[in-house]
Amino acid sequence: MGVILVTSRSFSDGDLDLVARAAQAGHRILRGPAHHDLDELRSLLHGADAWIAGTGPITDAHLDAAPKLKVIARYGVGTEAVDLEAARRRGIPVTNTPGANADAVADHATGLMLAALRFVPDGDRRVRDGDWGVRRGRELGAAVVGIVGFGRIGQGVAKRLSGFGPRVVAADPFLSAELIRANGAEPIDVDELFRVADVITLHAPGGQLLVDAGRLAHMRRGTALVNTARGDLVDESALAEALRDGILSAYAADTLDGDTAAQASPLLDPVLADRVIVTPHLGAQTTQAVDNMGSLSLDDVIAVLKGAEPAHPVIAR
Repeated sequence: MGVILVTSRSFSDGDLDLVARAAQAGHRILRGPAHHDLDELRSLLHGADAWIAGTGPITDAHLDAAPKLKVIARYGVGTEAVDLEAARRRGIPVTNTPGANADAVADHATGLMLAALRFVPDGDRRVRDGDWGVRRGRELGAAVVGIVGFGRIGQGVAKRLSGFGPRVVAADPFLSAELIRANGAEPIDVDELFRVADVITLHAPGGQLLVDAGRLAHMRRGTALVNTARGDLVDESALAEALRDGILSAYAADTLDGDTAAQASPLLDPVLADRVIVTPHLGAQTTQAVDNMGSLSLDDVIAVLKGAEPAHPVIAR
């Protein structure tokens, strides 16, 4: 029997009983903390044959503590929190779950656009305080929407926007202009996108700064910015200043830089509450996405533990 350490909070929390599926394959699920604190994980890692991991860090020290580990399955897409070189040195394959949550995140990004343009959360708060005054919003169909990063999620957003009728532009250095056009957007340089778009939605990998004071200075006044990707894509202090100055009309995000440790974020200033919407990583939290991510990660783990190749390798054996 193999021991599968799971540190994703939502694993097997959908309609599928993945714990039972693991047991049918002869393996036991062992739960661990999602934050991946090494002191708390050390004893669990020592006996783990496989690790289905959430967004917490996986460092060289974590792998030192896991002498039996045969595979790491990232429950999600991003692998920036994984020391891939440390895994490669040890011959440990790393997998992820591409596309498993793309529809869920595309839905959420589109919903945040609408909420930001029509001041939905602020309207709800004001009504509860007895204020029925109207704030005039903007229609999505009248906007130029810029999509930064045009992978599965970005393409899903473009598909959803087609029903509203905005002009959609997209920037992605890894995709051809033909592919971008074929998926419902006009190809555009990223700097030009930031200059012409009324609504910008970020779907790029983390580890880069896309929105800083320099880019904000060249945006259209009143731009709405949506971020369901990574908190480190934006300079939060510069965003807060742009919101105060009216360069940005709204910022809607599913993440903050540092997430739950980011209570000191300038974006959470009560003065900005009518212009800032933050959700706690809800983007991928649908029953369907949870089932998809869990199934793909577990299937890859079971494959490796029985000596087969995983279907979604980031690092192959």
